[in-house]
Amino acid sequence: MNVGQDIRQRAHWLVLPAALTLVLGAATAGASAPSAPSIEKAEAYDLVIQRGHVIDPKNHVDAVRDVAVKGGKIAKVARDIDASAAKQKVDAAGQYLTPGLIDLHAHLFPGPEDDYANGKNGVSPDGFTFRTGVTTAVDAGSSGAANFELFKKNIIDRSQTRVLAFLNIVGKGMGGAKVEQDVSDMKPGPAAEKAAEYPDTVVGIKTAHYEGKDWAAVDNAVEAGDKADLPVMVDFGANHPERPIEQLLGEKLRPGDIYSHVYSGLRNELLDSGKLNSGLHKGRDRGVLFDVGHGGGSFSWDVAVEAMKEGFAPDTISTDLHITSMNAGMKDMPNIMGKFLTLGMPLKDVVAASTWKPAKAVGRSDLGNLSVGAPADLAMFSLDKGRFGYVDSFGYRIDGSRKLTTQLTVRDGKVVWDLNGESAQKWTPGAKRDTGEHEH
Repeated sequence: MNVGQDIRQRAHWLVLPAALTLVLGAATAGASAPSAPSIEKAEAYDLVIQRGHVIDPKNHVDAVRDVAVKGGKIAKVARDIDASAAKQKVDAAGQYLTPGLIDLHAHLFPGPEDDYANGKNGVSPDGFTFRTGVTTAVDAGSSGAANFELFKKNIIDRSQTRVLAFLNIVGKGMGGAKVEQDVSDMKPGPAAEKAAEYPDTVVGIKTAHYEGKDWAAVDNAVEAGDKADLPVMVDFGANHPERPIEQLLGEKLRPGDIYSHVYSGLRNELLDSGKLNSGLHKGRDRGVLFDVGHGGGSFSWDVAVEAMKEGFAPDTISTDLHITSMNAGMKDMPNIMGKFLTLGMPLKDVVAASTWKPAKAVGRSDLGNLSVGAPADLAMFSLDKGRFGYVDSFGYRIDGSRKLTTQLTVRDGKVVWDLNGESAQKWTPGAKRDTGEHEH
């Protein structure tokens, strides 16, 4: 091929694309030109907690994730969230991040009287919950139909903690030994009616401390539960052969009802043989739930160690918080959670028993999880290693090698407890101070 032919052939291929361009241009005349790719603007979240190990049992998350909060709700959970426009950021690297804890059994009705109902044994929730990672606490029958509204006015409506309630089958609630034995005040109708009046707050019926040899307290509580379509929580009271625990769990309670103080050993939970009462296993098979309810006198290593050997872990972990238990072996939710870690319960199961499972037990599936749109209640823990002494209700200690410490608590999207100031701005000389009003 000579040079002229080569130039003419190359010119043919140079002209063809130009011609095609003219044809295509004519075919698309009037169409708008493609716009340049847009750059997505970072979301202005209220809070982003980054790089924490998230354990969210409802959503089967057990991995390092970022969590974003906006408007008091969970906005996003993802591997990497752009937090450049967030109002507040927390680095949770090396920490565990869970839904806010739900304490299913607490006594939160303090007042001038002598017992738990408007009495000296109750604890004001906000002074105790947030520092332990608890964002929802359920009062376990301190009030009944006759004094629930006083409880609501004085405590529930004034608390930053979300306070729910089991309503005592006794109208006057936990007003002391004589009050709690008054069968004439155990009326299913008024209890069910009061529960129906406050469906967002009353989540169950409670019977406690009954010393009689009959089934009056349990039967009336279950009848109220049937009327109100709510679960019943039982503190079985005095131990009597006339009303054995096997009958309670095998016949009296319904699926979804809750047996508290399961590891107390005070009501034949542990037999002389050293094995668990078979009634507990039969009750679980029927759908009865088993709650720790540690308290000041309701948790024994004798029972708990054998129960875990037999695969009988708790459905729900709770404190039975009151002025005595908080200063004894119980201490708080993370301390009890540490006991079950020491007994071999996996951390994810301990978290489930302290968040999602209690939420389901009281019919509040909006709580105890980090689903998008759920209330932004979270807790951040360090899992410390060392030697830690865990004491039961009878003065006996087992040493463990791991302990949960609450580092941060978020309630309704706001940081309400921050042990080491992780959410605070670092001070530098000349830093501009916030001169807004603060509580003193």
